[in-house]
Amino acid sequence: MTGADIVVQVIADEGLDVLFGYSGGAILPVYDALFRYNAEHARDDGGEPLPLIVPANEQGACFMAAGYARASGRVGVALVTSGPGATNAVTPVRDSMADSIPMVVICGQVPTAAIGTDAFQEAPIGTIMGACAKHVFLVTDAQTLEATLRTAFHIARSGRPGPVVVDIPKDVQNAPLVFHGARELPVRGYRTRLHAVQSATPDDRACAAFFDALAASGRPLIYAGGGIIAAEAARALREFAQTFGLPVVTTLMGIGGFDTTDPLALGMLGMHGTAYANYAMDDCDFVFALGARFDDRVVGVPDKFAPRARTIAQIDIDPAEIGKVKAVHWHHVGGLDASLRALIAYGKRIGFTADRRAWHAHVEALKASHPMNFCRESERIQPCAVIEAINRITGGQAIITTGVGQHQMWAAQYFDFRAPRRWLTSGSMGTMGFGLPAAIGAQFARRDLTVIDVDGDASIRMNIGELETVTTYGLPVKVVVLNNAGDGMVRQWQKLFFRGRFSASDKSLHKKDFVRAAQADGFEWARRLDDPNDLDATIADFLAFDGPAFLEVTIDPDAGVYPMVGPGASYAEMITGDWIPSRSAAAPAEAKPTGMF
Repeated sequence: MTGADIVVQVIADEGLDVLFGYSGGAILPVYDALFRYNAEHARDDGGEPLPLIVPANEQGACFMAAGYARASGRVGVALVTSGPGATNAVTPVRDSMADSIPMVVICGQVPTAAIGTDAFQEAPIGTIMGACAKHVFLVTDAQTLEATLRTAFHIARSGRPGPVVVDIPKDVQNAPLVFHGARELPVRGYRTRLHAVQSATPDDRACAAFFDALAASGRPLIYAGGGIIAAEAARALREFAQTFGLPVVTTLMGIGGFDTTDPLALGMLGMHGTAYANYAMDDCDFVFALGARFDDRVVGVPDKFAPRARTIAQIDIDPAEIGKVKAVHWHHVGGLDASLRALIAYGKRIGFTADRRAWHAHVEALKASHPMNFCRESERIQPCAVIEAINRITGGQAIITTGVGQHQMWAAQYFDFRAPRRWLTSGSMGTMGFGLPAAIGAQFARRDLTVIDVDGDASIRMNIGELETVTTYGLPVKVVVLNNAGDGMVRQWQKLFFRGRFSASDKSLHKKDFVRAAQADGFEWARRLDDPNDLDATIADFLAFDGPAFLEVTIDPDAGVYPMVGPGASYAEMITGDWIPSRSAAAPAEAKPTGMF
C-alpha cells in the first residue's frame, strides 16, 4: 500500500464514519486514496463508508471535527493541506486543547527534501502547533507512518483528551509500504504515566480521609467541570450526589454533566453563573472539585473564592491541575468514573450518612430568592425569552451549539440539559465562529437529535460561509441568530467599565442581511423575527421545519448578561441586574485595571 492508502485504512480501522477537510496540493495523495477507498468499499445503499465533508475553509473543517468529537465522545478527524491549510487549523487545535477535545488533524506537508527551503505552501507546523496541541508528529521516516497514525489516535483519546497533529510530507504519502494492521509507537513514558493514572483509585485510607472531612462539613458542594463529560462520568456523579446528598454546580464546560432539572442542580457558577450557584459557593464549607480546573472565569480572585470552605477536595486525571490555583486539602489523581465509584462503594460499605436537610433547605431558599429572570414586559424581544421558547419545545434533549459572547451565556443560563454532550461551546478559548461548524459536526455525530446553533450576529460572521455546507449536505441544522447589531459582550463591558465608550463594538451601520444570505446559501426556511407577539409561533414553526432552518431575531440591543461578577470582585459583590434580586450591594461600576475580560 502507499502511505496515503495507509492513512485512509487506519482511519477506517478507527471506526470513523465521517471526515472533514479541504484539499490542496500537499494532501492530494490522501484525498485520492480516500476517493478510491470509498469507490471500492461502497455500502449496499450506495453510500460511502468514509464520506468527506468539504467546508468553506480549514477552520470550519476542524471545528466540525471538534463538534463531532464533543457530541459523540469519539475522535474527530480533519484532513488539511500544507501551509495556509494547516495554519488555518491552528485556532481549532488550540481550542480543542484548551477544552480537552479528542481530535486528529492530518496535514499534508511539502516533500521531506524540501522542508526548510521555504517551498511553496510550506509552514513549520511542528513548531507552530507544538504549543497548541497535545502532541505533534512530523513523519519523515515512511516506515513509521502506520504506527504514528495509530499512536496519534491513542494519545488523542486517552488520559486527558486533546488534539494530535500528524504532519505527513508528500513523498511519505506516495511511498510504497507494507501495512501491518496493529503497530503503534512505544511512547513508553506516556504509556507508563497513563497506566498509573488510569489504574489508580482511592484506597481505603484515602476514602476514609475523604469521608471524615465530608462528615465534619455541614454545607458540602460539588463543583463539576468538563472532565465529568470527557470521562463519561455523569452517571457516577449523579449516583454520588444523590447517595450522599450533595448539591451540584457546574462550570460552563461541565453543563450537561449533571441534569439541570435535578433538585440538587444549581446550574452554572462563575462570572455569569446563576446567582444561587454563586451564593451557594460562598456559603459552602466543603468543595468537591471534579474534573474542574479552577479557571479565572469561575474563581476570579482565588483568595475570595469559596471563602468559608474548610476543606477543598479535588479529583482530576491531570496531576498538573491539582492545587494549581487553589490549595487543596484532599486530592486524588485518576479517572473520574472509577474514582467516584470507589468512593461510592466505600461510603455505602461504611454506611455513611449525614443530615443535609438544613443545607438543602438553604439551597432551595437561594433558588427561590434569587431566580434567573429578565424583563418580561419589554416591547422589544428579550434574548432569554427566545431561549425559553426553544427550551419549552426541546425539553433539554436537543444539542445546542453556540458562538461566543452574550448569546453563549444566555444559552448556558436558560436552556435545560438533561444529558452530557448536548452542550457544545468554546469554553477556554472563547472562539467566535465556533457555533455553526460545530453544529454541522454534531449533526453528523448525532443524526437522531435536533441540533441548534444559537449564535450572535458578530460571532456567526466569522464562519458564515458554512451556511452553504449545511444545505450542501442536506443537514436539518437549525440556526438562530440573536442580532443586537454589535459585539454584545464587548459592549456590555464597555458600558460598565469604560464609561460607555463603544469603541469598534457597534455594528448598527453594517449592511449584512442575514436572511437573504441564508436564502442565497440554500435555506428554504429563512425568516426574521422582530415582533414579540410572534415569538412562540415562529419558534414552533422554525423547529418543526423538516430540514435546515435559519431564524434571525432582532433582540433588545440593551439586554445584558446577568448575573455578572466584575473584574476583581467576589461572588458577594456580584452584579445581578434589575431583574434578579441580590443579597448584597453590587460592585462599583468603575473597576480597577484588570487583565480579565
